[in-house]
Amino acid sequence: MPGSLFNKKWHVLTVTLSAVAAFLLLYIFRNADDNRLTSWKWAFPDTQPGWMVLIMLAGIVFIYALLNSPVTRQRPLFFLFSVSFAVCAIFWKVPEVIIDASRYFTQAKHLELYGVQYFISEWGKDIYAWTDMPLVPFLHGLIFKIFGESRAFIQVFTAIVFSGTAVVTYLTGKALWNEETGLLAGTMLLGIPYFFSQTPLMLVDIPTMFLLTLSIYLFMKALQEGGVWVPVAALSVFCTVFSKYSAWVMLSVLAVVFLVFLSKNTDRRTQITDTGDKKSASGKRSCFYRGISVVLITGVLAGIVVYLKYDFIFGQINFLREYQAPGLGRWGESFVSTFLYQVHPFITIAALYSIYEAFKKKDPKFLIISWLVLLVVILQIRRSRYVMVVFPMLTLMASYGLQKISTLELRKYLVSCIVAVSLTVAVFAYMPLLQSMGLVNIRNAGIYLDSVDSGKVEVFVLPSGRSAVSPSVAVPILDLYTEKELIYHHDESNSLPFDKIKKSSVRFTWGYKNPEYYKQTHSGAASSVIAVIANQGDSIQPEILRDRLKGHEQVRVFEDSDGLFLYSPVVMVYLPEVKDRQ
Repeated sequence: MPGSLFNKKWHVLTVTLSAVAAFLLLYIFRNADDNRLTSWKWAFPDTQPGWMVLIMLAGIVFIYALLNSPVTRQRPLFFLFSVSFAVCAIFWKVPEVIIDASRYFTQAKHLELYGVQYFISEWGKDIYAWTDMPLVPFLHGLIFKIFGESRAFIQVFTAIVFSGTAVVTYLTGKALWNEETGLLAGTMLLGIPYFFSQTPLMLVDIPTMFLLTLSIYLFMKALQEGGVWVPVAALSVFCTVFSKYSAWVMLSVLAVVFLVFLSKNTDRRTQITDTGDKKSASGKRSCFYRGISVVLITGVLAGIVVYLKYDFIFGQINFLREYQAPGLGRWGESFVSTFLYQVHPFITIAALYSIYEAFKKKDPKFLIISWLVLLVVILQIRRSRYVMVVFPMLTLMASYGLQKISTLELRKYLVSCIVAVSLTVAVFAYMPLLQSMGLVNIRNAGIYLDSVDSGKVEVFVLPSGRSAVSPSVAVPILDLYTEKELIYHHDESNSLPFDKIKKSSVRFTWGYKNPEYYKQTHSGAASSVIAVIANQGDSIQPEILRDRLKGHEQVRVFEDSDGLFLYSPVVMVYLPEVKDRQ
């Protein structure tokens, strides 16, 4: 370690022991974590944490060395992007664990098969959109069309987007205060282990977070410098609007940015002095016009889309108000879980302290980074996936608070502790948990089907007496993992009474219908390979399935189960009996 840090060995020892003690305390009280995906009570069922502490200590030294390397000092953007991307790549082996991926994949595949014009015209009609916005599935579809239908390309895209978020967080902190504030904030994004349960998945949350963070930064650039930054910022805000409905509320931060910059007249092209009233007025006027221009351009672009899809979007908004908003109370997670377990507690503590520091300094720029976190608290948004978009602002708050620590070396060491502990938890606790979840059976079945000598696979799904999930959503997830052409047989008996799904968080699965491209009439002759997807513990076999399986034998069963969720799919693969294959 550098001499200046070595000379503060008691400070280093205190920080190290505090980081380890915080981890052990969370471990002891892990039953307090009520996260619905990566709860510590599931991730650490019987694990003895001693060996993980040793890994954390080694990780602290390694990360601190990285933060002090010449590359990091000279090229902080390269450091943040490359390290963030490399960490994301570690988690690419994690399967899809959230069934929402089925509809995002289906939307993207429509663009891949039928083109951009079809996607635009049929989104919300033939393309089932639930409460989704079209931008991210549109980008996924372009990736499929250009590079091929592979989950790997989507994971690379999401890793790039996450790494871009770290870069933009750095740029935002640098623009508001200084380079160090931005660097530590961007690095602390790696201190949020929950991120790495999401970066491998085909969802919209990570791209939405990137677009929101980018919009904040570009809007500041537009207010400061004008010119080309104005339309660029407007385009970014437009993309954010159509990434996810929840982003609409979060975009209120732009009003805060506008008011702060207008009050401070942060126009870089204007020199302001005590006697420069005319220049000051001119700078404020320029800032005002630039902000209004961004709003107008965004409004025109968004207005065109809303005009074309008005009925559908209006229906979605009504549905969100009637179903999604009340549902958040039933499906929520505690702030204790989100901000102490899924986010490293040191980040949360530093962010809370930053409020005091900003108030003492009367720093209006702090409102920009604290507004979104304040919204989460005021609106009681209690779901980690929905809160995730504000985490870059949370790390900026934490970095602001860390400036109270006297030496840069100690600040970097504290951040190294945060990242080392969080990555250890994500790699050695979250990743094994995610790989044990029932949806891994669909991935394993897809890999096996690719090894079978047949271009097509008939897929049957069986109704479940245990889970409220419609079994048909398993088909596109299987499609995501195999290159085979799937022929899906729909069973009209697969339904539940509306009262049972009216308030369910998986209600969308019953509105979803598998597309025409899975129907046998579009695929020629039937396949000799059959895949049957059922739910763990169910053994219902309709007559049509018994008849179809005559002359076939079961060759593989994928039935790993974590026992955590009611929906845990089992995949059975059947091939013609040996005598028929010879």
